[in-house]
Amino acid sequence: MDRLGPLLKSLGARAVLTPEQETLLLSMRRHERAYRRGAPIIMSRSTLTESCLLVDGIAARETVSREGKRQLSALHFAGDFVDLHGFVLKEIDHGVTALTDCTAVFVPHTEITRVIGQSPALGRALWMLTAVDAAIQRAWIACLGRSPALTHLAHLLCEIYLRLHLVDLAWGYRFSLAITQVELADALGLSPVHMNRTIQELRATGLVSWNGFDVAIQSWDGLLALAEFDGTYLNLVQRFR
Repeated sequence: MDRLGPLLKSLGARAVLTPEQETLLLSMRRHERAYRRGAPIIMSRSTLTESCLLVDGIAARETVSREGKRQLSALHFAGDFVDLHGFVLKEIDHGVTALTDCTAVFVPHTEITRVIGQSPALGRALWMLTAVDAAIQRAWIACLGRSPALTHLAHLLCEIYLRLHLVDLAWGYRFSLAITQVELADALGLSPVHMNRTIQELRATGLVSWNGFDVAIQSWDGLLALAEFDGTYLNLVQRFR
């Protein structure tokens, strides 16, 4: 399948795309780059002339304080534009880093403008992706501010499973999460020690088996209940946009 396959799956789960619209998306001029784990994909304060679509691996938005403390404010998987908001903002106030070896394709903003001009419906579909991105951010903020660590971790795992399942990277309630406990701690706003303790606490519930990078959800309903998870914010409903 074309490198844009994960994007088509993500869009197609949320918007009704015609074959002509899919062909138009696939016609976008683009170039591919590979990144090693830990490499910056986009630097903070960059001026953008193209948008970055992750096609393999896991990346994260990050903000680093003056004291050198890092907060991950988003995780990105195959099929995610990591900076589509930069299409209109042109400059972003955060960096994007590869948490695993990653492959990304870059689409010039002129190509996105061309596609939107030829198909306003595709423009709305791409706009929808930025709205979903914002909804995920709101869910993360709510968890950071109000949820106990165990509930927060369970919520994140529910979200990750659904997002990976959407692009055929998770099935049977199993998936690979090839990031470190330190990186998870940076996403959940915990210390590494607290992160390790929370993972052990989750394992003790029997709801999840977690061996290395392999995660197996033993009780989906149980994990949903622990997480107090409502996936409405992921907008996994196909509609005419």
